[in-house]
Amino acid sequence: MKAGDLLRLGRAASVQFCRPITVRVIREIAERHPYDGWAWIEAYELNGKGVAVAKRELFVRLAGLRWLNAGAGQGAAIGHRVRIAARPQVPA
Repeated sequence: MKAGDLLRLGRAASVQFCRPITVRVIREIAERHPYDGWAWIEAYELNGKGVAVAKRELFVRLAGLRWLNAGAGQGAAIGHRVRIAARPQVPA
């Protein structure tokens, strides 16, 4: 996990997320020494338009994180459209 990663956090990440939220990671807080498989992160909570609405420190289960970054191989980032090339026309 690195600064700038977009994550979708739901129940799989922690029971505190009864309503899933989307966040942009600022940093992982390593000095808190969490349990194995868990992490403390500092992140911005994003609204539906991808705008930061709150800065939060979150305790999350690593196996429950869902990456939204295209660079992380987990789908497209919020606010970005994916352009699909038109298929070439083949004469019948």
